[in-house]
Amino acid sequence: MRVTQTDRDFANQLADAAGAVIRPYFRASHGLETKDDASPVTLADREAEAVMRKLIEARFPDDAIIGEEYGVREGTSGRAWVLDPVDGTRSFIAGRPIFGTLIALVMEGWPMLGVIDQPILNERWLGSVGQPTTLNGQPTTTRACRELKDALLATTSPALFGDDQLHAFEHLDGAVRSTVLGGDCYNYGCVASGWLDVVVESGLKIHDFAALVPVVEGAGGRMCDWQGDPLTADSIGEVVAAGDPARIEDILEALACRGH
Repeated sequence: MRVTQTDRDFANQLADAAGAVIRPYFRASHGLETKDDASPVTLADREAEAVMRKLIEARFPDDAIIGEEYGVREGTSGRAWVLDPVDGTRSFIAGRPIFGTLIALVMEGWPMLGVIDQPILNERWLGSVGQPTTLNGQPTTTRACRELKDALLATTSPALFGDDQLHAFEHLDGAVRSTVLGGDCYNYGCVASGWLDVVVESGLKIHDFAALVPVVEGAGGRMCDWQGDPLTADSIGEVVAAGDPARIEDILEALACRGH
């Protein structure tokens, strides 16, 4: 299986449709509710996913759909569209334009195409296996990081780590130049464009990370789990993104100290 130009064009169409739904709710009445897992959800989340699912069902009826808000629709093609309509809902409800719409095409369990779309700033990263990542249609690349002590690290929130994971993250935090908090998926776009060097997170679900992998790796970076293994549909949600693949071993070594 391979990603076609038709797939890339359709991913852009999905992002356009989601953005048209989301923008009127930003810094406006958005119908905030709390889900069973205590996470926030808005009308923007639900309606954006619904419009994307409708488009997929019409265009690719044999493809599976995995969405944060409406779950799984099984398919028969070996392909799955993975959707997170508003990744960073807390930022969205706070009026901070650092959330994003995530769209991935996963083939036989492997993330092959990804979109990170920020519909307020009109920034869209698109990556697919075998193609360079673009930001608003122009190629974009990660930056070199000669040593870990020079790196700019990001994570959404240390509160999302378990105790042993937090210990490992704090060890990494002490080894880098500086750390910024917040950002959700937007951080990974910043890695792809060479503004951040490292992102480390845990507890992510497939709809949180599948789109990120082709974007970061198509820009010259690398993504893996905390053991250094590639991210697939079976990954447990411990995620590392490095703009400079040469720093991966340093990052993993720092994270290996969990509980010590």
